[in-house]
Amino acid sequence: MTRPPVILNFDDSSAQPNSWQRIALQSWQEKIRFGCKWHDFKQLEAHLNTQLPAPDQQGCALLGSGDYHHLSYLLLSRLKQDEPIHLVVCDNHPDNMRYPFGIHCGSWVYWASQLPQVARIDVLGISSNDISLSHAWENHWSPLKKGKLHYWSVQQNASWLKRIGAKHAAHHFDFPDALMAEFLTTLQAVNLPIYLSIDKDILSKDVVQTNWDQGQFLEQHLHTLIDACQGRLMGADITGDISLYQYKQWFKAFLSKLDAQETMPEEQLTIWQDQQQALNTRLIERINTAWRT
Repeated sequence: MTRPPVILNFDDSSAQPNSWQRIALQSWQEKIRFGCKWHDFKQLEAHLNTQLPAPDQQGCALLGSGDYHHLSYLLLSRLKQDEPIHLVVCDNHPDNMRYPFGIHCGSWVYWASQLPQVARIDVLGISSNDISLSHAWENHWSPLKKGKLHYWSVQQNASWLKRIGAKHAAHHFDFPDALMAEFLTTLQAVNLPIYLSIDKDILSKDVVQTNWDQGQFLEQHLHTLIDACQGRLMGADITGDISLYQYKQWFKAFLSKLDAQETMPEEQLTIWQDQQQALNTRLIERINTAWRT
């Protein structure tokens, strides 16, 4: 079964085939990129509800830069509330961080954990220090303690979870191969329809370049995961493309600097975007073999 992909085009990072649906959202970029107030997010949600296909007909959504990963929450909130799903997130960061100003690309997983249709969340491939002891207080603890959210990390130990009664939520591995082998067993045991959200910052810089600090996965690890979703995939999105943007709001510019987003030479941008687009095509070809019927 093939579902046409849809591009949420905030940042012109994707030049995918014209046959794919493309929704022009450049005028929303300043409001939504990195993070936004709930009022602005709800306005965007109302706008997209008039543009997007029904969730059971929509193909993989391309969100652009990882600065837009909070759009995954918007897509998840459109799903039926009475059908439990398994949310599988590939990301170098937990995206379960505290953010008191609305929702942002690093806090959306927490909000997804509050949705009634999301029964379990596994975040795979974390190697950032967001889950280190020094940042423990920045993580939302409640979904971890309840067993709804699980961290699967590579060479980043979140042993502090034991101290808050969430030892079961920490899965630490030395290498991605070992993580993937163990997770595939869990994926089969959970046995629910799967929503897959891929942030390509999970990948090594040897594979592709993103706007954020990156992990250790290879493309083959994503292929293996998608293949394991065969017949159970009910929704998917991809983020982690690369784009340049100068914030007009000093507050967003300040926050993005705090998060140490990497600068990049403009002459490299086209090369890196071409590599990203080729990777997107390969991943979507794989995803189109995994949809449930």
